[in-house]
Amino acid sequence: MINLTTDVTDESWQMWAREAALGDTFRAQAFGITPENVAEVIEKRSHLLGLVLPAFSQFCETTLKVEPQALLQLLWDLWLPLGIKLATQRQDLGRPLIQGILGGQGTGKTTMSQVLGLILSALGYRSLSLSLDDLYKTYRDRLILKEQDPRLIWRGPPGTHDIGLGLNVLDDIRRGENSVTVPRFDKSAYSGTGDRTTPEIITDIDIVLFEGWFVGVRPITPEAFATALAPIITPEDRQFARDMNHQLRDYLPLWERLDSLILLYPTDYRCSLEWRKQAERQMIAAGKSGMTESEVEEFVYYFWRSLHPELFINPLAKSSTFVDLVIEIHPDHSFGAVYSHHI
Repeated sequence: MINLTTDVTDESWQMWAREAALGDTFRAQAFGITPENVAEVIEKRSHLLGLVLPAFSQFCETTLKVEPQALLQLLWDLWLPLGIKLATQRQDLGRPLIQGILGGQGTGKTTMSQVLGLILSALGYRSLSLSLDDLYKTYRDRLILKEQDPRLIWRGPPGTHDIGLGLNVLDDIRRGENSVTVPRFDKSAYSGTGDRTTPEIITDIDIVLFEGWFVGVRPITPEAFATALAPIITPEDRQFARDMNHQLRDYLPLWERLDSLILLYPTDYRCSLEWRKQAERQMIAAGKSGMTESEVEEFVYYFWRSLHPELFINPLAKSSTFVDLVIEIHPDHSFGAVYSHHI
């Protein structure tokens, strides 16, 4: 185990670290760790830990409101090797890397993007966090969209994003434009309905961390909706699911811009419902407004009807074509197996 008092230069600790790194076969394969290079890997990771620890500790205390020690093992086992992997991919690519991160509610994709930003900065790379949310159509355009299709009661499903805007941003970055205008979205605008806000002008981007709840998700055969899968039960539910599946085809050009895709994969997709309930309870306990239990269920079921995790996410977890790295997440939010089907 690693803690804040660990001497990473200690020979006995380094020996333990080498054995631990090789002990998890799938994770070792995913991060390219072999008996031949393990000593070099541990030395590089130890050096990087020293560089990133001050910023990481501050991030834990001020943003996450947790003790750095609580996340130190996760930093060592997952985030540091992942940061090194992305930096190596960027170096090999010879142009800005577009890294997709697919994860539903409560999977920690935003936190992971922020931590990877700190690690990549320590490695000398400038990263940009871009959310699928940043590509939402404007408030006015979504009002028109809702008039055309009253089923789009919430922002989020396929069809509510400006795909052309996303393509322009990613293409500018891939071409190595010195200065790129990056859209941003304010979820609090119009009483929580949300709208575009002032874009950011970003320069010299090396790596884009493009995250979202269906980033990289691809359309499936319409016949998949023929049998009932809760909460896709009524004929209206099935038609909505088919229509959202059809809308996904418009996103394929956006996914083609991805150089790599990481899947944050709950071992049970139903966890996202409980995670959302926990988040709302915490908001209410802190004196903020939050949804009731039944409102949370209605909200989550709506998104399950649009893109059901069992139909769309589970196949991706087994895909060697579209997903480069799978990171499993347990019901208690802890991280489980890490593996790649490319090996």
